[in-house]
Amino acid sequence: MNIKEAIAELTPSLIEMRRDFHRHPELGFQEVRTSAKLAEFLEGLGLEVTRGIAQTGVVARLKGAKPGKTVLVRADIDALPIHEDSGVPYSSQTPGVMHACGHDGHAAIAAHVAAVLARFREQIEGEVRFAFQPAEEIVSGARPMVEAGVLEGVDRVVGLHLYSLMPTGKVGVRPGPSMAAADAFTIRLRGKGAHAAMPHEGVDTVLIAAQIIVALQSLVSRETDPVNTSVITIATVTAGEGAHNIIPETAELKGTLRTFDAQLREKLIRRIGELSQGIATAMGGSAEVSWLPGSPAVVNDPEMVERFRQVARQVVGEEAVLEVPPVMGGDDMSEFLNRRPGVYFWLGAGDPDPSKNRPHHHPGFWIDDERSLPLGTELITRTVLDFLR
Repeated sequence: MNIKEAIAELTPSLIEMRRDFHRHPELGFQEVRTSAKLAEFLEGLGLEVTRGIAQTGVVARLKGAKPGKTVLVRADIDALPIHEDSGVPYSSQTPGVMHACGHDGHAAIAAHVAAVLARFREQIEGEVRFAFQPAEEIVSGARPMVEAGVLEGVDRVVGLHLYSLMPTGKVGVRPGPSMAAADAFTIRLRGKGAHAAMPHEGVDTVLIAAQIIVALQSLVSRETDPVNTSVITIATVTAGEGAHNIIPETAELKGTLRTFDAQLREKLIRRIGELSQGIATAMGGSAEVSWLPGSPAVVNDPEMVERFRQVARQVVGEEAVLEVPPVMGGDDMSEFLNRRPGVYFWLGAGDPDPSKNRPHHHPGFWIDDERSLPLGTELITRTVLDFLR
């Protein structure tokens, strides 16, 4: 039996596992059922399994017959607080929670890579380690896994992200920065409440908020090198109690900062605070800026990318292996790649007809699991074997 034959035999199990996870989604650090199912499956393969890493994470080790390098396969497992409206027969059975980013597919693929490689254990030189990571969507699961020692002894790292807006059969990857650092911030404003008809007696936090929102964009357009991409977005503005005639004493802005360059990231974190506080003070109020630090940028190792491309070309053909532009979305796969060389690639999982596809984090999110999951399993399996050589 060869790798393709093994994957073909395991495909019904692969699809059923993914759809089972899809029916029973769990939010970050609540992936109790998902983790238990994964651990049971991996233990059934004869792997050495550790549960409870970073609360709900699972780590499994497949040791080959001979000593050698160690490659880690990472898969995220959490879902999103979204009510599903995809119409698939295996839709979420948990109101308000769904797998709208493909993590159910990531977990099933990694588990079945383990199942394939377990059949060839006697031919493997080295170790394959599998990290099933919780809480990617809240950017909180990777770092504690790393701190728990998941990367000890690891030489290379590999992972994939299913992409609903790319047709199934296409593979996207790029060397260097691939996904952005993602940081969240809150700006709390305080002024002086007043009657709306007498604004001179108050300090208007709504006006302060408006000035800050506009001014923050100058940090991108006038303080950032145009070839060094960044994004500052204010996503939530809260002020007042709904009255038409009261100037609110407080207001709150919530937003995100996306960057690829570490020095620019530090600079913009500082400047967002300085600009917000300066504007608020100049207008008679005050501003307090707090941060929820996210993950750093996802940076692929150029050598590992080239090795992956060679593998991918053999699987899907040269024309189907694309160099994709960097994405401003974040992913804490970066916590692994910042410490070990590796590659994180996109795998198309969409319909050839773009009108049928929905973006990630959409209530109607859908992936072509019957075709993309076996392909992802083969790509990861062959990449692992290549990295072990």
